[in-house]
Amino acid sequence: MQPTSANVSTSAHWLETAKAVTPGGVNSPVRAFGSVGGQARFICDAKGSQLTDVDGNTYVDLFCSWGPMLMGHAHPEIVEAVQRAAARGLSFGAPTTGEVELAQEIVGRTSVEEVRLVNSGTEATMSAVRLARGFTGRPLVLKFAGCYHGHVDSLLVSAGSGVASYSLPNSPGVTGAVAKDTLVVPYNDIAAVEAAFAEHGDQIACIIAEAAAGNMGAVAPRDGFNQKLKDIAHAHGALLILDEVMTGFRVHRQGWYGLDGVAGDLTTFGKVVSGGLPAAAFGGRKDIMSQLAPTGPVYQAGTLSGNPVAVAAGLTSLKLATDEVYATCNANADRLDALVTAALTREGVAHHIQRAGNMLSIRFADGQGYNFDDMQSADTWRFPPFFHALLDHGVFVSPSVFETWFVSSALTDDDFATIEKALVPAAKAAAQASK
Repeated sequence: MQPTSANVSTSAHWLETAKAVTPGGVNSPVRAFGSVGGQARFICDAKGSQLTDVDGNTYVDLFCSWGPMLMGHAHPEIVEAVQRAAARGLSFGAPTTGEVELAQEIVGRTSVEEVRLVNSGTEATMSAVRLARGFTGRPLVLKFAGCYHGHVDSLLVSAGSGVASYSLPNSPGVTGAVAKDTLVVPYNDIAAVEAAFAEHGDQIACIIAEAAAGNMGAVAPRDGFNQKLKDIAHAHGALLILDEVMTGFRVHRQGWYGLDGVAGDLTTFGKVVSGGLPAAAFGGRKDIMSQLAPTGPVYQAGTLSGNPVAVAAGLTSLKLATDEVYATCNANADRLDALVTAALTREGVAHHIQRAGNMLSIRFADGQGYNFDDMQSADTWRFPPFFHALLDHGVFVSPSVFETWFVSSALTDDDFATIEKALVPAAKAAAQASK
């Protein structure tokens, strides 16, 4: 059923029903369409590259549950693995062999020597920062404006993603005492990092950075940026945490590490590592990880960490993520890039397609964006009509100009035909938009 802007009555009903029991009717803010307006869609089914909402509308999916659906939705082998695991029990609160196998897979693919499984990307970054502080005995964390590391109090300062969309660079509820322990500098700006260390170097526990930024739009690090961060941190006795919750196993079988070869002292993982279920991980050097309880004094725990069903989904997802899958995703990202470029160019819309591996987004301005200021200074007001025109013609992209688009290996030629057709009215809508 081809979607139309009027055919969303059931979604509208459910959103109003949800508002009676859930703040804003959603369980994560960007789902409310707050930065694009219009009616949020309630999804009831997904298969391969397609989403279906409760009104029966189908969409080509270009946000893939914010990244984890690398092979598309409801992959039969992942579904089978989840069903087998669920039949054996949903949670034990005790070690399982599956946890060990998933940890072995992560260690085998990446730079980390040991890994701890957790339940969300937020939990992974929170734990990694606590561990860095415990290991170094220092209080300060340096992060980058526009980089989002989950809703951790100390990191919810100048964050991107939904926070950028809602103009909440600092959330109420984050105390000044917590915020003062976080230093914020522009992304891709080594001089600013050096200046921060010149002033506070003996107090900085760690630098935390998205290995490639995906929460201010897709913004790749400049050549050598991550290595320079590591060199500066180590020169001052600090650690480098690379947040690969988004890029890990999404852009390469080794994550962003497989593209630039820079190993974080600690690295966080999520999205693909969960296979779409609630699971994440953090890991790093053995001497650092050994400081975690029960072998060390830094406490971290979780009743559902290493949940057997989530582990089964994640392990199967990683095993399915072959070089062929990544080659297909890269080709699909290139194809999408070319189609969007052609459509916007025909309408004379100034733009740059931001790329970080097979992740992409649109900057509605000439030239590449390298930091949050660059991304915010674009014609962001062109995005809402562009988004809705795509949605009305059967293509679902991330509902924020500061979010990243994701492709899957499940995209077909028919999907690309739908995308190409939808981009015609979408590009016109962007061209005709006004502030």
